Amino acid sequence: MTDVVVIGGGPAGNQAASRTASLGAHVTLVERDIVGGAANLWDCIPSKAMIATAGALSFSRRMGGLGFSTDGSPSQVDYEALRDRIGEISSRLQASIEQLLASLGVRTIRGEARLLGPHTVAVTGAAGEQEELKADAVVVSTGSRPRVPVWAVPDGDRVLTTRQAYPPPELPEHLVVVGSGVTGVEFVHMFSSLGSKVSLIVSRQHVLPHKDAEVAAALEDELLRRGVHLFKGARAESLEHTSGGVAIRCDDGRVVRGSHVLLAIGSVPNSDHLGLEGAGVEVDKWGYIPVNHHCETNADHVYAAGDVSGKLPLSSVAAMQGRKVAEHIMGLHTLEHRHIDYDKAASAIFTEPEIADVGLAEAEAFATGRKIRVTKVPFGASARALINDDPRGFVKIISDPATGVVLGGCVVGSQASELISVIALAVTAGLKVRDIVDSCLVHPSLSEALAEAAE
Repeated sequence: MTDVVVIGGGPAGNQAASRTASLGAHVTLVERDIVGGAANLWDCIPSKAMIATAGALSFSRRMGGLGFSTDGSPSQVDYEALRDRIGEISSRLQASIEQLLASLGVRTIRGEARLLGPHTVAVTGAAGEQEELKADAVVVSTGSRPRVPVWAVPDGDRVLTTRQAYPPPELPEHLVVVGSGVTGVEFVHMFSSLGSKVSLIVSRQHVLPHKDAEVAAALEDELLRRGVHLFKGARAESLEHTSGGVAIRCDDGRVVRGSHVLLAIGSVPNSDHLGLEGAGVEVDKWGYIPVNHHCETNADHVYAAGDVSGKLPLSSVAAMQGRKVAEHIMGLHTLEHRHIDYDKAASAIFTEPEIADVGLAEAEAFATGRKIRVTKVPFGASARALINDDPRGFVKIISDPATGVVLGGCVVGSQASELISVIALAVTAGLKVRDIVDSCLVHPSLSEALAEAAE
């Protein structure tokens, strides 16, 4: 029987553990914090739960457009109930994963693990007990943690990391968000919807610097409409506590003042204190573990998956890596299979309106000189969007002009995170725009815009 040790029980780790166990391996999973993953259950899921609450509050403010007679009194959020709701969701997901692992015979150890070699893992349990595990294969899936700049010391009160904001001890009167990537703009949407005044420090000239420019512009318009103050071209470099809260000084001399500051400047991999170098596992200068298309490291029988591998920091990608690792360990890679194509991974930003994209980006095609066909349909022409009183956004599909093969696309608007799945399937399967056009979709539905954009 194959012995497998998985270090870290996030989406990559628990998928690797459950899949290898289902294929007949003897599996031990070592988790320090929470089965299900700290980045997932202490960050991703809580943020989306708060965004759902914020979205409901935002919706309540525009119910008049659906024919409701409103008296103008705003809805109120019970923050204690919200905190309980977030905890309950995370607990239920954790319990579900633990039950699945137990049903497959996976042994779970609470503690910290350290590699003594490619086939030996030393474990220190939660009570300090020591154990050495022998393994035919080791999977490192220890995830990541929020990056903290050298000029800030989070205190969980006025200076917050993302994991300290679900929700914070009190609703910020004026929140300053540092970081204008995906996480940063989600927090801007979240707290502006909940009623906070929000300022966003944008180190580039527009938010979401790695996304489609038209998508970024649509989001900026919405943020400005909400009254969010954007400090463009400013990089935060110091922080001071004031009598009223905090003051963040930027490299261009501007000072942004608020009651609270939230740091959303990315993450760092949890690759330290694992004994990787002693086991001969290569780590790059940023702390990530380089892997090949099977998620193998440079050391035989040692794999890395999830955020720590330096690939796309998405739970969906981590889970896929975990499954692929399990199949490689158990020899299924010798059968017909498909490698992970990270360029075809769909991603979403849970703002209002939602944003989602997949595959080849328009700017990327132009930069490489590739000929493409770009078609775009606004939701303002969608019957369902008008029925929902939310015609914001659009669908854009990118295809090969010669063959009609769908290369990529993006959606801005309500339910974009769901609608992108159709384009993602088309991109992964090599479908043509005609395949979408010829699909008889529901009417009235937002998905009709996909067929219209494909035509």
